[in-house]
Amino acid sequence: MTKSYHIPKKLIWEDYQCVKANAGAAGIDGESIEEFERCLSNNLYKFWNRMCSGSYFPPPIKGADPQEIRGRAHVRHTDSC
Repeated sequence: MTKSYHIPKKLIWEDYQCVKANAGAAGIDGESIEEFERCLSNNLYKFWNRMCSGSYFPPPIKGADPQEIRGRAHVRHTDSC
């Protein structure tokens, strides 16, 4: 079986190293780096295999209030006389 996309395994390894060096937070599934590393070789292989075959679809991202992202809470001011 041929892969739909050519993605070098080295690229997956380098990306993993970047996430680890950046003290990556747990993903949407709540899995930490430490948990991921328990089966590191298998997890990286599964990720690479799914990426290459075109069957990897990341889960939806966490929703966030755009106002909170900008670092300020949205406050409505009303004039009550």
